[in-house]
Amino acid sequence: METEDRLLRRKDVEKIVGVSRSWIYSRMLEGGFPRPVRIGRQSVRWRESEVRGWIAERAEGSQR
Repeated sequence: METEDRLLRRKDVEKIVGVSRSWIYSRMLEGGFPRPVRIGRQSVRWRESEVRGWIAERAEGSQR
């Protein structure tokens, strides 16, 4: 059974990942962090599954 993929606000992403807003946006520009989805004219959210997947990839790489 699939669980619903929550959409996270930027502040939630910052707390989960432990980084600043500027870090998130600079990594997005480099292609190294998931891009958000636009949910309104001036509103974006990140898919929780993509953020947690990004974290898992980093953790996996550090164990090698």
